Amino acid sequence: MTDAPVKAFVFVDALGWKQVQKYRFLEDLLPHRRAIEMQFGYSCTAIPTILTGQPPAVHGHLAFYDYAPERSPFKAARFIAPFMRPESFWRRGRVRNVLSRFVKRRCGFTGYFQLYSVPFERLPYLDYCEKTDLFVPGGLAPVPNLADAWSAAGHRWHISDWRKTEEENFRAAADLFRRGAVDRAFVYSAAFDALQHDHVGDDGALRPKVEAYAASIRALRDGLAAAGRPFELTVFSDHGMTPLRGTADIPAALAKTGLAWGRDYAAAIDSTMLRCWWLRPGAEEKVRGALAAAAIPGQWLSEDYLRRHGVWREDRKFGDAIYLAPPGIQYVPGDMGVKPLNGMHGYDPVDADSLAACLSTIPIPDAVRRVRDYFSLMA
Repeated sequence: MTDAPVKAFVFVDALGWKQVQKYRFLEDLLPHRRAIEMQFGYSCTAIPTILTGQPPAVHGHLAFYDYAPERSPFKAARFIAPFMRPESFWRRGRVRNVLSRFVKRRCGFTGYFQLYSVPFERLPYLDYCEKTDLFVPGGLAPVPNLADAWSAAGHRWHISDWRKTEEENFRAAADLFRRGAVDRAFVYSAAFDALQHDHVGDDGALRPKVEAYAASIRALRDGLAAAGRPFELTVFSDHGMTPLRGTADIPAALAKTGLAWGRDYAAAIDSTMLRCWWLRPGAEEKVRGALAAAAIPGQWLSEDYLRRHGVWREDRKFGDAIYLAPPGIQYVPGDMGVKPLNGMHGYDPVDADSLAACLSTIPIPDAVRRVRDYFSLMA
């Protein structure tokens, strides 16, 4: 057992294949590298996929909010929503952050939680997917996650606390390896995602952060080497980042249908997709017609497309229909925000800007081609 390699896996959110190539990121330390197909969806989709090796159709996480009034943890909001006026004040970012912390405590959520820009009057009809901490044993039950797999295999393992800073997480993992306290570690870092949302393509903002990651990963390598055993170090991401090329106003188009949200249809407007549930006959035709009349850029996704990317469910948890934006177009205002960001992800998984990356000290198995395949490397 003492000759078995110790293994570290570093997740860097939004370190896409284009960024890896542009900055020639750690080519000397991690010579084995490959572009990886992004999981359809967002980081809240990709992380459960990475931690389980299963697609959203199995683990149940595609976007934060789904129409499910019978399961909504926000039913009390129906009594509060009439008093949340003016809407412009209650949709401010700082106000929403404070309210999010209050709601999280009130609901007993242990995972990541944000209200974003979801209208208060719709909350009683919505369920939230990330109620529990995804990274701890049982965090994605009934689907086993990485902590479950490593525990079952008898490994001494460490998984970063996503609430802590990246610097703390890198130092903690390096120290554990240096002391010989673990033989497996998953290091979590997410700050590059927010940086790219604001500064995609801005070399002056991105290069220092990339260099800081390189230094932290080299320090982690030193900790691995100090264990006195063979080691393997793998760095991977979930997606890249696509520069803003335009916006589309879906609420304005839907308002012209004369349909009532929650009576005729329900919808979630994410940054790059519209997800619809048809509640009454005729609603689907009116919504499709309204988007066409308003020339909203995008396409309705076929069942074959959704099955191919692991998001088709017979229970329609993710929606009866999904309308996906072309790369670079953002749907604003929407449930995730009222203004566009300089960069966004969540487009077609094979688009060049969306590709993720996998880098390693050892050859990457040929079967590792998609984000969900990382689990086979780790578990």
